[in-house]
Amino acid sequence: MESDLSVIRAKKAFIIDMDGVIYHGNRLLKGAGEFVDWLRARDKRFLFLTNSSERSPIELSQKLDRLGIVVEPEHFYTSALATATFLASQLPGGSAYVLGEPGLINALYEAGYTMNNVNPDYVVIGEAHSYGLDTIEKAVNLVIRGARLIGTNPDVNGPSESGVVPACGALIAPIELATGRKAYFVGKPNPLIMRHALRRLGATREETAIVGDRMDTDIVAGVESDMETVLVLSGVTKREDLPHFAYGPRHVLEGVFEIPD
Repeated sequence: MESDLSVIRAKKAFIIDMDGVIYHGNRLLKGAGEFVDWLRARDKRFLFLTNSSERSPIELSQKLDRLGIVVEPEHFYTSALATATFLASQLPGGSAYVLGEPGLINALYEAGYTMNNVNPDYVVIGEAHSYGLDTIEKAVNLVIRGARLIGTNPDVNGPSESGVVPACGALIAPIELATGRKAYFVGKPNPLIMRHALRRLGATREETAIVGDRMDTDIVAGVESDMETVLVLSGVTKREDLPHFAYGPRHVLEGVFEIPD
């Protein structure tokens, strides 16, 4: 294990998930602060890459600050930002019907998109507390009439202080089933968001490790991007889950507290 840790510690850049790696809800996980201190002390480049679309980088920075870790907004990148960038590249100045929180809506506005619940170019689904039967019906009919269906991320659930909560993949499933249309997901493990992250870091895949708690997003994203993969068991994935996957991480740790030397 020491040789494995030395490989991780030698990396120049880190892409790090947040939920289940740094915190659960509003509870900081063991060693998270020390891990960030180590990244700074060793002059590592790092980016918190989250599939959650609810919060903006400023809000994520403020959340970590409330938990006792100071990290500037430029160290955060979300599936909401990646989705907005993707849509602006596909159809500049388009419109969308959005089920999501302010982090997603603001990202779309900043990318030049307008909100449209009559004849939008896209129906965009993220994590949404406003989600209900009426909004599902609206989304279904807009998609049937020609709007293209986009999901910020394919996660079906995520960790919380109280257990597990449904995420974007679960919320979008009824719309897919009712319309017969498959959503396009922009977040991890889509190689698109991984390329965005590497460009923001100014790093190559060979220099970079991805640290996450999910086999189906974080680890497969690292495998398909051919970078060092570090699974932490502090979130969704448990050790007994590993044989269920055809691929595996290069490293399995109890949590990020093991990484600092």
